[in-house]
Amino acid sequence: METVDHVDVTLEGGIHGDFRGTIKPGGKGRRQVTLLERSDWDAAMAEVGHSLPWYERRANLLVEGLDLPQVPGTRLRIGDTVEVMITRETDPCERMEALAAGLRAAMTPDWRGGACSRVLVGGTIRVGDTILVLEE
Repeated sequence: METVDHVDVTLEGGIHGDFRGTIKPGGKGRRQVTLLERSDWDAAMAEVGHSLPWYERRANLLVEGLDLPQVPGTRLRIGDTVEVMITRETDPCERMEALAAGLRAAMTPDWRGGACSRVLVGGTIRVGDTILVLEE
């Protein structure tokens, strides 16, 4: 994992440098960009009594000040140009349990594990960019 202050996003590859965002032949690109709410991570950490950094979740983007819509098909604009469409909930994996006992269960309710999305319009995302909900 690497934290950066800006990153390029493309329709074909998702977040630059993240192989999981590349659309495979015949694939649908449902997991090109993953988003995690700071408040959800903090709540899960409080529940398990830990204070691990958010990137241990291995989400692409940490979102603050926005309640991510939990509706597949919802479009978001990030910064000036990037648009993504929420495709599904990001299911917490067994790795969460390896980080802290009980973390996988703590991330299960109310989409605490985050949201997966597909890139609709590429561009550059920067730390501090505004995220707008375009349609639900």
